[in-house]
Amino acid sequence: MSAGSRYEYRCADGVTIKKPIEVSAPKYIEYLMNWIEAQLDDETIFPQKLGTPFPPDFQDVVKTIFKRLFRVYAHIYHSHFQKIVSLKEEVHLNTCFKHFVLFTLEFRLINKGELAPLSDLVDSILQL
Repeated sequence: MSAGSRYEYRCADGVTIKKPIEVSAPKYIEYLMNWIEAQLDDETIFPQKLGTPFPPDFQDVVKTIFKRLFRVYAHIYHSHFQKIVSLKEEVHLNTCFKHFVLFTLEFRLINKGELAPLSDLVDSILQL
């Protein structure tokens, strides 16, 4: 799983995969989506009952989710954007990504350094 030649992402969930491993992009995304689903379903992280407090590390968990979701966007833009253009779907991808970036920056969910693989695109979004 990569975003160009300078960025390689390895997979670890801290439970079944403790040491980050190198996997293909489809496998990385499968592991990631399963991990995110487990986080969302965990009521100790995302309480369902009214009045139940969020855990002290809630913001850290959310930041990790968004950081890893950004990596999927980075991979798509670096490895599949030409195919998306050929399908005439780039407007949809760009709109989703713009909302994602603006949301994550508004709530400080991703460090600027993590955005480096798509820094030019992020900068163009912020100029609008």
